Amino acid sequence: MKDLLSKLAARLATIGGAIALAFSPGAQAQVAPDTPEVAAAEAANDNAERPSGPALWKVSDGDTTIYLFGTIHALPKDVDWFKGPLKEAFESSDTLVTEVLVDGQSPAQLQKTVIELGTLPEGQTLRDLLSPEQRTRYEAAIAKLGFPVATFDRFEPWYAAMMFSMVPLLQQGYAPDAGVEKVLSAANAPGKQVAELESIDQQLAMFDQLPQENQVSYLMEVIDGIDEIKPTIDQMVAEWLEGDADGLAVLMNEGMSDPVVIDRLLYQRNRTWAKWIDKRLEQPGTVFVAVGAGHLAGKDSVQADLEKMGLTVERIQ
Repeated sequence: MKDLLSKLAARLATIGGAIALAFSPGAQAQVAPDTPEVAAAEAANDNAERPSGPALWKVSDGDTTIYLFGTIHALPKDVDWFKGPLKEAFESSDTLVTEVLVDGQSPAQLQKTVIELGTLPEGQTLRDLLSPEQRTRYEAAIAKLGFPVATFDRFEPWYAAMMFSMVPLLQQGYAPDAGVEKVLSAANAPGKQVAELESIDQQLAMFDQLPQENQVSYLMEVIDGIDEIKPTIDQMVAEWLEGDADGLAVLMNEGMSDPVVIDRLLYQRNRTWAKWIDKRLEQPGTVFVAVGAGHLAGKDSVQADLEKMGLTVERIQ
């Protein structure tokens, strides 16, 4: 069991932004690709003239330009997205900023951190935290993954939820190494500065510090939607490639039912990052900020927070 925990922790660490998995479709699978909400967003966007390709924004002043790009942290290997105005904006920048530094820590250290924060105290098991009805749903979901029922027993609920979000994607061809952050990191010119908005420890602590009842609620949302994880993320990638930020917002954000979870993991961070961008405008240069696409979509996005601060955000792709 310890070997399995270590291997799964190592795979999670390679994502390059563990919290990003909170916005993989496991938590949002209640909103299926063919819901009326998604159809309405698609219709509205079909009637609007929209640049092709993944959405890209910028905010600027006299001597500073900051590009904002929403990422997908794990993709199929054959997705072609790094081109056109997006690539030109990236290559023109002198600094790449991501949620966390993709290569900022050794895999061994990341694995150690994940296991320390993500495992329950000795003598306690995840299934013991669930009601009989929740336990039945949980055990049916883990059987669908093809794992022994006790596989995640040592995990805290938030970490098990991440695993339930990630494993179906890995099983069906999605790869962290094909994710946007990995591609950008590999394409980064020698000498270009890199920075992070958060540390991996901060990201994991946000989950770990959630009240246990909210962790369990999040876990149950993920497992109840496990059959829709792959179809939903396929739809998310399609919306992302089309640059349909409104449709993406419906798929990624509006299916989250727990206000504590969504405020802690999405809205609070959006506000913090908007303040960082505002402060960064005081320094000259060109900065390419790449964060999970869910943060740049919807009514409480980073762009919306910037506009509340009096800044103008321009969509350029």
